[in-house]
Formats: sequence, C-alpha cells, structure tokens
Amino acid sequence: MDFKVEISAKNMEVTEKISDYVNKKVAKFDRLLPAIDEVRIDLSHLKNARSISDRNVAQITVRGKGYILRAEERADDIFTAMDTTLEKMQRQIERYKGKRERGRGDGTPASAIAPVDMLEEEKAAQPIIVRRKEFTLVPMDEAEAVEQMALLGHENFFIFYNANTSHINVLYRRRDGTYGLIEPKIG
Repeated sequence: MDFKVEISAKNMEVTEKISDYVNKKVAKFDRLLPAIDEVRIDLSHLKNARSISDRNVAQITVRGKGYILRAEERADDIFTAMDTTLEKMQRQIERYKGKRERGRGDGTPASAIAPVDMLEEEKAAQPIIVRRKEFTLVPMDEAEAVEQMALLGHENFFIFYNANTSHINVLYRRRDGTYGLIEPKIG
C-alpha cells in the first residue's frame, strides 16, 4: 500500500478490530487505482438519529493527483456501513478510471494566480469564520467539472479552475436539474 490511511472516529472508539478491518479492505484500492495519495475514513455513531439503521456512519475520502472521490453510507452496524461505503467507493473508482485516461492542464494552483494583498484585505474585513477548507484546484473543463461534482456527491455546487478560460468557476445544479456556471470577473 503506497498511500496514507487515516481513520478518525466521532462518538465511538476505533478498536484494533475496526482498524485492521478497514486497513485490509482499503488495501484493495491500490489495485484499482494506483495513483492514490491518501485515504481518509471517518466513522461516527449518531446518538440522535431518527432510525436505528442510520446510527452508524462511514465516510471514505480518496485523494490523488487531480481528483477527490467521496462516499458515505449509514447502517445499524459500523461494519455494515463500512462494507456498503467500500462498495460504493469501488464503483466510483471504476467509473473514474473509465473516464480518466488523459492528462489535464499544467497544475498551476489558484493561489499562484490571485494577488496576495487582496486576499489579506478580504480576511481582515470578514466576520468570524468558524470553519475553513483548503483544497487544490486542478485545471479542468466544464464537462470534467460536472463529472467530478457527481463523483464527489456534491449536490449543490462545485468550485473548479477552468482550463479553457484560466479562471475559477462555480458549477451549480439548478432546481430543474440542469447546471449553471458562475464565471467571476474582477472589476
């Protein structure tokens, strides 16, 4: 296994049995997709779930150069939740491999394009931020962004660096099921 596996838990303890089970199952991903950098497994037990069958949640995030795949499932047993999530992730990897056999862009991060002093001014004027997410934008076209949005399971929006226009765009799903694209301009 050439990638890092990170297991975290909320409202439960990661026992050696769970850890061994997860590592054994995740090791199979290396055969399916050899370019994996990191696999993160988030396990949680929800005490306030409406249904007993939704109390145990397993989420897997697979990161590699130019892609992020995510799957989440719920079940009454953590091992069942893990198995169904692993199956879902395996289908996503197979789908991703089938559509991704070509390279994309030069890999220039968006942070290299945005002026630093402008970012500092924006940080000072903003209200208190309780959560930050950081991710690397990989150049892609609009069709690839739609695919990546579906692979991640994002239902509302997806931010990407458009290789055709050299701008950061936001892809969003409209109420009628079609997609919209926001192309910000600095004015």
